[in-house]
Amino acid sequence: MNALRPEETATLEAAALRIRQDILRMVRAGGAGHVGGAMSCADIMAAHYFSILRIDPAKPNWPDRDRLILSAGHKCMALYAALRQRGYFDESILDTYGALKSRVPGHPVMQKLPGVEANTGALGHGLSIAGGMAMGLKLKKSPAKVYVVMGDGELAEGSNWEAAAAASHHKLDNLLVFVDCNGLQLSGPTADIMNYSPLAAKWAAFGWSVRTIDGHDFGQIVGNAREAPFEAGKPSIVIANTVKAKGISFAEAKVDYHYWKPKADEMARAVAELEAAAVEGLKA
Repeated sequence: MNALRPEETATLEAAALRIRQDILRMVRAGGAGHVGGAMSCADIMAAHYFSILRIDPAKPNWPDRDRLILSAGHKCMALYAALRQRGYFDESILDTYGALKSRVPGHPVMQKLPGVEANTGALGHGLSIAGGMAMGLKLKKSPAKVYVVMGDGELAEGSNWEAAAAASHHKLDNLLVFVDCNGLQLSGPTADIMNYSPLAAKWAAFGWSVRTIDGHDFGQIVGNAREAPFEAGKPSIVIANTVKAKGISFAEAKVDYHYWKPKADEMARAVAELEAAAVEGLKA
């Protein structure tokens, strides 16, 4: 696996921290938001937008760009924060989160914002969209790849498994999926609501090449992405074990923070924790 240089890791750590700070900025603006999943996938999103994806913010419709589909659309604050940092739009737009006619609504809309590749949020649809994109790019002989970030809770949607079978059948080895596997969804632990263990074996049975990683380890995230496809002629999937609401100590691994309407003291504490982390990062 490709190891990251210390300076690369530092860059990604700083980007992920800014993503988490921007998530809080949007929650403050809108008064509430799906903080748990946005925070758990922040490291995955930072790795994609600052190391993995071949993109050009000045040319968001470049035909040979890599595509990222955020299937779990309610985690969109992490996507908006990453796009903002890469220069797709002005940061002031983040302060409209939750407002009527905002360009950064509660689920991503491609017609509203450059860099958003698909309208998502109806859970289970992202992989189908990505499979179609990957097939089209193969037919055009494009070097571009399609990446998907899914939640483990949305795997209960049957459309995922139809898309998984189709991707394998059509040998879409230009398709790489990351499952943000934080173990919690709106109603409780995913294992209690719809248990898909052993998850890796299920994807392998559908003809995918599967790896399991620590979803907060940048070396593992980027290293595996650089090695994809893991097997020629097979779509690849990374099951990334993460912590719900990662970065906010009092919220981590708690289902109550799947969707969060913070009290003033909670928000102040969360902001202070991330500011302290930023200071520590400057000292390092």
